[in-house]
Amino acid sequence: MFTGIITGVGRIVALHDLGRSLQHGKRLTIEAPAGYLDDVGLGDSIALNGACMTVTTFNPELQQFTIDISAESLDKTCGLDQPGPINLEKALRAHDRLGGHIVSGHVDGVGSVSRFEQVGESWELCVLAPPALAKYLAYKGSITINGVSLTVNKVNDLDEGCEVSINLIPHTLQNTALGSLKAGSRVNLEIDTVARYVERMLSAGLVQKDTA
Repeated sequence: MFTGIITGVGRIVALHDLGRSLQHGKRLTIEAPAGYLDDVGLGDSIALNGACMTVTTFNPELQQFTIDISAESLDKTCGLDQPGPINLEKALRAHDRLGGHIVSGHVDGVGSVSRFEQVGESWELCVLAPPALAKYLAYKGSITINGVSLTVNKVNDLDEGCEVSINLIPHTLQNTALGSLKAGSRVNLEIDTVARYVERMLSAGLVQKDTA
């Protein structure tokens, strides 16, 4: 489990194919900030742009670690198939503060940035989410974008999906990789876990009534 509070910005520095077919995944080498790997061990979970991955090797001297990502995960996420900056979050420990919201590290869909503009001292980030996620998005609700826990300020239902507006303060841009986004960028989205269970309970009740 995670909180959506980014603990470091790393960089994918190398990718290696794990096989020759499209069914094979890739091995990613990630460069972490200085000291980031001091408490990391083999098998630990680290979220990369919101996708939970397992540390397969690590080199504290080079501040690098590797993860193996399957073809299925590559198909259901974005930003993990090419070199570049990446948001990192270590798994939540039982005694940690829950500064963001409960995040599972499972990407629910890929959205696209429709607008990213400065407004006063902050920035407005607008993301178009797939239609299937629209029912989980609400004003002042939580959403995870590339692993960052954020609050929805506006919701606009469109034919092509659901556009959410997010306010990013300078601190968020300085301490995450969201500052590299631009209109057209693809982003990993995870809906609020509570919204997921509410939707399931309501839909299960409808099914029971229909079959009674």
